[in-house]
Amino acid sequence: MNLMTVFLLQAPAAGGSGAMMWIFLIAMFVIMYFFMIRPQNKKQKEIANFRKSLQVNQKVITAGGIHGVIKEINDSDVILEIASNVKIRIDKNSIFAAAADAASTQQTK
Repeated sequence: MNLMTVFLLQAPAAGGSGAMMWIFLIAMFVIMYFFMIRPQNKKQKEIANFRKSLQVNQKVITAGGIHGVIKEINDSDVILEIASNVKIRIDKNSIFAAAADAASTQQTK
């Protein structure tokens, strides 16, 4: 076989695989959406709803791992009591989870 015959035999195969490549790329995007993007968006909504529902005297954990009880809630920050008569002001976005939820997750591991 000469070189021209090899190129002619490969040409039809390359044309058909272009459509398969697009189908494969679309399938990969759909799989990534359902297994990665959608669950992450759902988790972000749950965290946002949790932060909106914060209440005074609720036990929480900050993103830095500080456990405390909410004593006052403002628009963008929270006064957190971490020990008796020890209060700190933190940003609402740094509140990570409820202490009870974190304790139950620790016990299941």
